[in-house]
Amino acid sequence: MKAARDARSAAVVINTGSRRGAAHELAVASMQKAGVRISAVHQVPSGADLAATLDRVIADGHDLVVVGGGDGTVSCAAGRIAGTQVVLGVLPLGTANDFARTLEIPNNLAEACATIAEGKVVDIDLGRANGEPFLNVASVGLSVAVTEALSPRLKRYIGPLAYSIATLRAYTRHKPFRARLEFPEGDHQPLELDDLLQVAVGNGRHYGGGNTVSPTAGIDDHTLDIYAILAGPLREHVSIARLLKDGSFIEHDRVVHLTSRHVRVVTEPPLPVNLDGEIATATPTDFTIQRNAVHVVVPQASTSALFDGPGE
Repeated sequence: MKAARDARSAAVVINTGSRRGAAHELAVASMQKAGVRISAVHQVPSGADLAATLDRVIADGHDLVVVGGGDGTVSCAAGRIAGTQVVLGVLPLGTANDFARTLEIPNNLAEACATIAEGKVVDIDLGRANGEPFLNVASVGLSVAVTEALSPRLKRYIGPLAYSIATLRAYTRHKPFRARLEFPEGDHQPLELDDLLQVAVGNGRHYGGGNTVSPTAGIDDHTLDIYAILAGPLREHVSIARLLKDGSFIEHDRVVHLTSRHVRVVTEPPLPVNLDGEIATATPTDFTIQRNAVHVVVPQASTSALFDGPGE
């Protein structure tokens, strides 16, 4: 399929619990008017019902699945269709919508619907953490506490600003930890790190409401960006925070940055792992990349990814 208009049958799955999930009826009507052949619409009230709904949709033989929700919702869908010929369409209805930002999919709902109807199909990499999928970033440490501090009510009423408030809350309670980074493919020597604020593994380019993984990170580069932030004085963390938007924080003295296709993270003590805003596994964790695993619709002008096949 070169474009969504080529789809024989499209299904729409909307997480109505996402920040803008109530707008789904307008979205469906807009896509149908633009020529997308929608034959099924599923409303999912929570993430708990999402996986089963997606499995039913895929089993029904739809070749285009349009998913509306936040990054966690889209990651779940990407994990379900990875390695198949099913094409993913994205309606960014969450708070941060970093996956859409990475692929230059408009945040405006009408424009996102137009993208699905008129866009092109590319294939992108999918990250895996102990087999669980992630599109943007997986992380251990401070970001987990941030996720726990992010209430649905806070996100719904103040939007992306909720991330800043949750980060301040989490920072005051953070306890440093130790980690060992192992590289099974032998491209780096094992790395022992003490007194850590956070370890993160990036598959995409954006996370956390518009922060950048690194200046060179991309969702179609077939590599993972790994960074570790060392704990330290507040002034050091403030200086790092100022560099998060463009990714240049990786050059800071208290940041370790590497790239690889496979990293194993072992922490002391064992810690939960945040995958695109969802706590989904725990350390020790094997992080791998599934190259060009997901077909997705992006704007015609997007330069974020190509359609170049699964490769090796």
